[in-house]
Amino acid sequence: MTAAQDSPLSVQDSWAELYTDTARGVHRRILLELARGDERIYCVDSDTGGFEDDFAAELPGQYVNVGIAEANLLGMSAGLAAAGLIPFAHTMSTFATTRALEQLKLDVAGNNLPVRVVATHGGLSAGHYGPSHHAVQDLAILRTLPHLTVLVPADAGETALAVRAAAHHPGPVYIRLGRNATPQIHHEPYDFRIGTSAQLADGDDLTVVATGPLPVHFACGAREVLAERGIAARVVNMHTIKPLDRDALLRAAAETAGIVTVEDHLDAGGLGGAVSEVVSAEHPCRVRRVGIADRYLDTVGDERELLADAGVTVDRIVTEALTLLDPARTDHPNPRRR
Repeated sequence: MTAAQDSPLSVQDSWAELYTDTARGVHRRILLELARGDERIYCVDSDTGGFEDDFAAELPGQYVNVGIAEANLLGMSAGLAAAGLIPFAHTMSTFATTRALEQLKLDVAGNNLPVRVVATHGGLSAGHYGPSHHAVQDLAILRTLPHLTVLVPADAGETALAVRAAAHHPGPVYIRLGRNATPQIHHEPYDFRIGTSAQLADGDDLTVVATGPLPVHFACGAREVLAERGIAARVVNMHTIKPLDRDALLRAAAETAGIVTVEDHLDAGGLGGAVSEVVSAEHPCRVRRVGIADRYLDTVGDERELLADAGVTVDRIVTEALTLLDPARTDHPNPRRR
């Protein structure tokens, strides 16, 4: 029996129905379901909105709202975890990783406590609020923290699987979600495992590794464009940033001409940096990164508009893939391409 079968979705939440909601909405429903069956699970809120209507109304004894006070949110959650509870702490990603970084670093990660930080508005999904709400440095920060597991689901359905997997995972877990509904990536439940990426498409020419809802969606779109040119691109959904799926990356380095990474994050320190660290140390290959350049995004706009302005697009992925392949045409590591 697969992990997905071990933890089935509830009868009222069929897989298809999950995609009618945002990842945030799916998380709220799954968290309430988990908390009904385990009184140790607490919802710790920072006035994010929504939990008071369902979770607090049904399980008031397992709900705490600290208000807009992110440092207190994580400090209190660490205390609850130290007392044997399993707190899910909720805020926006930019606030969890900057405003409350000291508490995340010392209280939660430093003490290896089972706090589940569920951070919404990741990447540029809160672009309409302006640069104060952009979360494009968060993965770089999170990767440096000891003990911390970092999950970035690609869609609403995978969010359900990730929240279930995180509920009783040892140590602290950070789940990075977006804000709005995004395209469906996974069309049915699968054997979701923390630390094991999901290969969405096979290919032996190059590998596209992406993390986050729209980056993964763009990676799939780029694969279709490349296929029209006779190029077979392997697509990997790297839903776990820490621990990284080293085996999948080393297979890509050995079996294809190189890797293109895609993320809604700065080039520095995010997925592209993590992938480069792995392959440069263990199986050097070409890596091209599609992310946000070293610049301050001071504009207000829709998530897709801001990503396009930053150069995170299907066309950019295709361009980087072709650039990666061109010098490799005579020395492709895959014998079938020689």
